[in-house]
Amino acid sequence: MNSKRVVILGGGFAGLWSAVGAARKLDQMGLGPNDVTITLVNRDPYHCIRVRNYECDLGSVRIPLDDVLQPVAVERAEGEVTTIDVPNQVVHVRDAATNQLCALRYDRLVVALGSQLNRPAIPGLAEFGFDIDTYQGAERLNAHLQALPAQSESAGQYTVLVVGAGLTGIEAATEMPQKLKAVIANASAARPFRVILADRNPRVGSDMGNEACQVIEEALQDLGIEARGGISITGVDASGVKLSSGESIAAATVVWCAGLQANPLTQSIAAEHDRFGRVFVDEFMRVKGVANIFAAGDVASALMDDVHASVMSCQHGRPMGRFAGHNVICDLLGQPMLPLRIEWYVTVLDLGAWGAVYTEGWHRKVVSTGEAAKKTKQTINCQRIYPPLSRDRREILEAAAPVTQAAPQVHH
Repeated sequence: MNSKRVVILGGGFAGLWSAVGAARKLDQMGLGPNDVTITLVNRDPYHCIRVRNYECDLGSVRIPLDDVLQPVAVERAEGEVTTIDVPNQVVHVRDAATNQLCALRYDRLVVALGSQLNRPAIPGLAEFGFDIDTYQGAERLNAHLQALPAQSESAGQYTVLVVGAGLTGIEAATEMPQKLKAVIANASAARPFRVILADRNPRVGSDMGNEACQVIEEALQDLGIEARGGISITGVDASGVKLSSGESIAAATVVWCAGLQANPLTQSIAAEHDRFGRVFVDEFMRVKGVANIFAAGDVASALMDDVHASVMSCQHGRPMGRFAGHNVICDLLGQPMLPLRIEWYVTVLDLGAWGAVYTEGWHRKVVSTGEAAKKTKQTINCQRIYPPLSRDRREILEAAAPVTQAAPQVHH
């Protein structure tokens, strides 16, 4: 029987790389699953490239976890995590196949359960709203769009209202004209369409800074997307939304992109949490004040340098995972741990057929726009953030080295 077990919760960017990072450190020490069992728990058998959910083609968005985990001898448990019993060092999982609850004991735990869309209790939102938070949500939205020509004619039949003008909302909205053009091309008659991007803040993409906002506004105008600030929605139904001002907007498609929260199970860890529900971790990814638990990705807040906390993105989730996996083995086996520090920060925002905008630094200085920035975005989305798909053990392990990559190359 194996004497030690590391359990990793979540198969997203942070969880996958925690698992492979842990396997890499074991391999480096000449150890394997007979010495320490590494078990990754995920609700389904896929690693999803979640940041691509806004795209038209979702064909390559899901990767079988076993293609990455099996070659490096990481166990996979498929099911929903129901409770984290910190005092007893046990995680309870509802098995996806049997629906039975099972208990997983751990010596060390890595919590990498990610984030989820913040869905306020607006009447009708759950029933009539769409999202791109998950692969299933994105598939549902795309299927709904494809079915629009079969709907009865209405004022908002080909109107899409995207609510939340942060990065996700901007990418969802700017991709929408391409989606609608393809849908209408298959309809019996050409129809005009309308895309509206709304936010309670007065300006779209307000977190991006003035310089990038100007680029975003230019792209929206070029794409024919209406930007509406100062909007507060009080109700959603099949015909559209009602606003706090008393106005109604007719829209057969309402896409909610307003805000993320850390997975609520993170609250079961008796530690300090930030306003997003994330636990604070130290430079080694250990949850502050809690023994034997590490956290990475969207459930964790870590200082990336001396000032700036990690953001909910694969840009930080992937290195946080690699360092958490390395350090959890070091901590378990009495080896010195490695601190994570990332001196650079970039944002690459897709703007649909217009191109993209690439910014550098926490002040978000624009360094590339249009088609050049789009090439960088596509390199990131389709290559850089993918694990090796070769099933080659050595290649997979090396990809999990606890190092920080250089910033993406800027195309000119």
